[in-house]
This record gives sequence, structure tokens and C-alpha cells, in this order.
Amino acid sequence: MPRMFSRVYGLSVLLPLLACLIALGADPGPLRDLRNGLFDLYQRADPRPFSPDLPVRIVDIDDASLARIGQWPWPRSTLATLVERLAEKGAAVIAFDMVFAEPDRLDTTALAAVLPEELRGPVLMAIGTGEGADALFAKAMARAPAVLGAVLSDQGPAASIAPKWGIASAGDDPLAFLPHFSSAVVPLPALGEAAAGIGALNWLPDRDQVVRRVPLLLALGKEVVPSLAAEALRVAQGASTYVVRASNASGEAAFGTRSGMVAVKIGAFEIPTEADGALRLRFGRSDPRRFIPAHQVLDGTADADALDGRIILVGTSAAGLKDTRATPLDAAVPGVEIQAQLIEQVATGAFLTRPDWARGAEILLAGLFGLLLAVLLPRVSPVGAGISTLAVITALAAGSFLAFTRLSLLIDPLGPAVTALAVYLGGVLALYRDEQKKKRWVREVFGRFVSPQVVERLAEQPQDLVLGGQTRELTILFCDLRDFTTLSETMDAEALTRFMRAYLTPMTEVVLAHGGTIDKYIGDAIMAFWNAPVDDPAHARNAASCALAMVERLKGLNAGWRTEAEAAGRPYVPVRCGIGLATGPCCVGNLGSAQRLEYSCLGDDVNLASRIEGATKALGADVLVSEATRAAAPELAFLEAGTLTLKGKTSASRLFLLAGDETVAASSEFRALAERHEALARTNRNSAEAMLLARDLARIAPAHLARFYAAYGKPAPEPAGSAAAP
Repeated sequence: MPRMFSRVYGLSVLLPLLACLIALGADPGPLRDLRNGLFDLYQRADPRPFSPDLPVRIVDIDDASLARIGQWPWPRSTLATLVERLAEKGAAVIAFDMVFAEPDRLDTTALAAVLPEELRGPVLMAIGTGEGADALFAKAMARAPAVLGAVLSDQGPAASIAPKWGIASAGDDPLAFLPHFSSAVVPLPALGEAAAGIGALNWLPDRDQVVRRVPLLLALGKEVVPSLAAEALRVAQGASTYVVRASNASGEAAFGTRSGMVAVKIGAFEIPTEADGALRLRFGRSDPRRFIPAHQVLDGTADADALDGRIILVGTSAAGLKDTRATPLDAAVPGVEIQAQLIEQVATGAFLTRPDWARGAEILLAGLFGLLLAVLLPRVSPVGAGISTLAVITALAAGSFLAFTRLSLLIDPLGPAVTALAVYLGGVLALYRDEQKKKRWVREVFGRFVSPQVVERLAEQPQDLVLGGQTRELTILFCDLRDFTTLSETMDAEALTRFMRAYLTPMTEVVLAHGGTIDKYIGDAIMAFWNAPVDDPAHARNAASCALAMVERLKGLNAGWRTEAEAAGRPYVPVRCGIGLATGPCCVGNLGSAQRLEYSCLGDDVNLASRIEGATKALGADVLVSEATRAAAPELAFLEAGTLTLKGKTSASRLFLLAGDETVAASSEFRALAERHEALARTNRNSAEAMLLARDLARIAPAHLARFYAAYGKPAPEPAGSAAAP
């Protein structure tokens, strides 16, 4: 049992533990989705607050602006006016969250070009041949710090962007880690030349299309391209170069591994990044104070303080233009607002990071908690283990949330928590299986020996069992039929089998009803003991009561057999038994050999009980007990039978007749009998006086004692030893 338990339990906890650790190491997509979902909950529970003092505003081409100015796209001349108004209000930079890759279709020159040749001249004379709208837009941007957007892709021919920035790197080449693209949709050359910066508008959505990270740098061919937000920060500060720090840079302990990007420095801001150059955002709720309608800028009603010295992002929230993205906080927000929140996060320095040691720490925690729980489970109750597991999971969740709110760290508690839960479930199921097997084993083994009530107690409390043997005080009973050999010669095998079943079944019921344990059947003999496998403080009394009940039950069996014999017209031979009891220390437990184990007992008092049972025939007694049994149950009716040197014993044993229970012991008839018995004891056993007293007692004593007095004057047979006076 212990070896089987250890192997099954070990596999049940180690396999889930190893499976969880392997999954954490591999970090599959579903696991990342779960982790992202948890971190989204954290953001919803504790979003980043908006402050009106933050240096970012969105000039919003909203539905109201479209209603006043006209449908999109607006003429580039209108956009030129927008740039001029923003520059007049003191905007630090004007970044367009859009791509101007095609000429303005509403430009007068472009409109005239699509007319028939005979109409083109008169129309141009009528409307004039001033500068085109794109040229006006380019001039406006040349006089203001403007940034335009571009979109990198892998579709179309190879492309490049004329860099307006410099890249300085320390450590490994950043191109090895950045998301790569081969093509790009870029602004018109005239517009691109006029702009102070060009930034990529690409997102890095997760598998569920939720934007959680925004790239600061991307790779186009062999060139590093900044994002729109990064360019807006650079131009606003008047910086010329991005400083990139990657693995193996000075001060970075990468131990020679190419682990990825570490940080990007933009002017005065050093921004920690993930390995691929992306920044994970800590989102705030969408706030109307972040937005300024574009029509208010154009008509001059916009608050000048909301524009002066700020980074202005020009984008759209109009529903029809469909420039929306999903974030952890909202199902749809304007894409330009995500750019604004990135710049806000950089400005406040409240970076949300998942440190490079996080996965290693999570795997280590999962292993430690899993092993701790595996060791703890067998030593506590399932409820205690469940509470411990719940406490571990709660502590992990609380620690993770505190790390998010206090330190802006993303530590995943799901891996260690799921590992702890898997180990708990595997361990509890194994322990339950082992417990059920142990209960089934107890029922199978002890169901043959003890009563169903005792079996159920042992099954529910198997700790009461000490297998392998222990020394404890027992009362042992041997019961044997008289003249069984002669009786068996009168029956064939089938009849003898029926007789033994008819005799042993009720006798066994009596033993079990009195809390005894059946050790074995030896032919017609029954061996039983008390005070094992469960404690029985009154084991001597219960064994003696059982002996009396067995004698009475045999009387009832004899009455039935007599009736059957008379009905069948065959002679009736009464069946009698002799019972011997002894009390003393014995070794009891799961004894036997490696091939066969039996729950049994060994000891000198076992042999003594057997020899006492053998002496019952010579002394004419139904039940004889040892001196120790009589001392352990003094409330019962005992009469001294004499001191005998039993077969196999070197010293004499003092034996007692069991005359009845405590009711008999308290009766006046027994007291009178006991007085005359003591008078008999004072005489010489072989004297004429003793013979007369014995015959007199045989006439007045109950039948089960009368046989003792009838045999009193006869010398005991040699195998039982010599008898002294009682």
C-alpha cells in the first residue's frame, strides 16, 4: 500500500506540474491570450487618470466639423489653413494621423485636367492659375513643425522613406529585432519634403485585434523608421537623433545573448521598450478634454491655452471614416487617441512594463508552489489543502495587482495559479483514489473478521489500523466442538458441509455481535480475539459475554437439529462445545508471508487460550478462562476450577469457570452456590467428603456447571496436566 500510494500520488502531482511548466516555457498563443485578458482587467480596474495639464491635444475631424466644413477629404487648402491656425496658436508640433499619398482631387488644376481640351482653357482663365492646393499645404507645413504619416506594408514594390532623423545605437543592431516591412505608402514628395518628420502609423494588434502595444520603431528594408508618436516627440523637442539601446549594450546584462531592444531615447525622454521596440500602453478612459473640434480651430474659436506649446495630433473620430481601434478599455476608440495616450505616457514617465525576468520568475513560482502543495497535500485534510491552494492563488493575484498599481509591472499570476490548481486537483484525485482503495481493502480484509459496523469505522478511520504488527493486550477465544470426529463419521461430505455452515454461521454472528474479530476457522474450531483492530477497553468482559452467548446459541441450534432428526427418523446426537479464554499481550497485525497476508495475532496467551479450551473437556466445563481474564472482568460470575499444568506449559495455570453474567453474579442462588463451592475447595479432592460435596453440587447446580461437578472426582487426563484443588 505505501509504495503504491507513493507512485500513484507522485505521478498524479508531477505530471500536471511538468505539463504546466512546459506550457509556461513554451508560452503558446492561448496562454498569451489569457494573460492579456487578465492585464486588461487590471487596466479596467485601475485606468490611468487623465490630466488637463498633459502636453497633448487632438484636433478632431469629428462629425460636427464634417457637417460645417464638408465631407472628407477636405481640400488641401483647408488643411493648409488648419496648419497655419495651429502654428499661430503656438503648437509645438502638428502631427497628422493620416497619409497624403495622392494629389488633392479638389485642386483647381487637377479638376481642369480632367475636362475636355476645348473647355480646359476657358475654365482655367475663369478660375485663374494660382498655386495648387498641395503646394499651399506644403508651404504651410514648411513654416510650421509638421509631421506626416506613412503606412508600412509587405504589399507592393520595395519603397523607402527619406529619413529626417538620425539613428544612434548601442549594443546589438536594432534591425534584428524590429518588425520588418518591405514596402510603404508615403506622402507626396512635395509634402514629405516640407514636413519636419514622417512617422509610421502601423499598429501591432494581438490575436484578438486589441491594441495593447504601439511600436516606437519599425524596419523598412534596411532602414529604421520611427512611429508617428515618436516623430511628434522628436520634432516637438527639436531633437535630431534617436538613441537606441539593445542587448549587450554597456550596462545591459544580456550575457552574450541577443535578447532584443531595451530602450529608445527621444530628446529628454528615455523610453523602456519590449524586445521588438514596442511600448505597452497603460490606457486611460477616453476624455472629451483631450479633443478639440477641427472646426473651432478653423473658425478661430478654439481655446488658445489648449493649443499653445502642445503636441497637436490631427485625426478623426467621425463614425463614417472608421478610423477606430479596440483597446483593453474600449471596444472602439479613434486611432489618433491611442497615439495621444502613448505620448501622454511618455510625458508622465508612467511606463507599463513586463520585465524580461517576469517569465522566469513566473515559472519559478509555479514550480515552487506546485512542489510545496505536492508535499503539503498528504499531510493535511482536503479542505485544508483547498484553503491553502486558494490562499496561494489569492496571494498571487493580490501580488500581481499590487505590482500593476504600485510599480506599473505586469506579472502574470495565472501560470503559477493554474499550476497550483492542477497539482491540487491531481493530488486530491490521487489521494481520493488511494483512500477509496484503502477503504475497499479494509472492507475486503476485515469484512471476514469483524462486524459491518467495525468495518465501516475502520474504512472511515484507517489510521486506527497499524499494519505489520503491534503489541497490545488482547482477549483470545477458542471454541471447539466436542466429539466432532465421531460426529463427522456419520455424515457424507455434502451433509458435513451443510452442518458446518449451519454451525459456524450463527456462531460467527455471535462473535461479531460482541465486537470480536474472527481470526480463523480451524476445522470445526473458531479462533477470535478482542481489542483489535479497534480499541475495546472492555475486551475481556465482551469476550466472556460472547462465550456465554455462544453456549446459549448452541442450545437453540441443538433444539432445531433434534427436531430435524426426529422428523427424519434418525437418531439425534447433541452437539456440545468447549470455550477457552485468555487475556494478555500479543502481537497483532497483518502477519504471514510475502505470498499471503492475514490479519492475525501471535503470543503466549494465544497458546494459553487454546490449551484452556482443550482442558474444558477433561474438566467437564463449557467455558474456562485464565486468571488474567477473570481479573479483567470481575463483575461476572466466576468459580475457580483449579490450577492445572497445561500441555506445553512448564508452570501451572489457575483456571476459572465462567458461571454467568453480572446478573447471575449478583443473584442469591449464585452466592449460595459459591459458598458451597468454596467448601468443596477446602477439602481434599480425592477424599470421600469431596466426592459427596461434588455429587451434591452436581444435583443443585445449573446444567453447564453440573457437568463440572460430575467430573470433579475423576483425575484429569495426562495431556491436560494434573489438577490441584480448586
